[in-house]
Amino acid sequence: MDFIKVLTNEQLKETVPVLNIGDTVRVHNRIKEGEKERIQLFEGTIIAKNGGGISETFTVRRLSYGIGVEKTFPIHSPNVVKVDIVRSGKVRRAKLYYLRGRVGKASKVKEKI
Repeated sequence: MDFIKVLTNEQLKETVPVLNIGDTVRVHNRIKEGEKERIQLFEGTIIAKNGGGISETFTVRRLSYGIGVEKTFPIHSPNVVKVDIVRSGKVRRAKLYYLRGRVGKASKVKEKI
């Protein structure tokens, strides 16, 4: 078991942003297309956080052309270049799955002042 812990600790990022549920974030994700590499932005609201350690993930939801799109990103993945916090939200839930059934202004989260 100690060998597994040593391997996973090498893979962990040194600086991890403090992400909270309800925050609106801009995720810079590295994408490989053939030999080319580019960085694609994905901006949305964090609706869930799961796991811990090397397997910790967060789910981001946004509306794209009227359709809800959700992506789950591993925090310690080398493909996640950086995460910018655009605004922090004021929520009282650990998971915001109820936002899936809402559209437009009803799907907004209040901003923490």
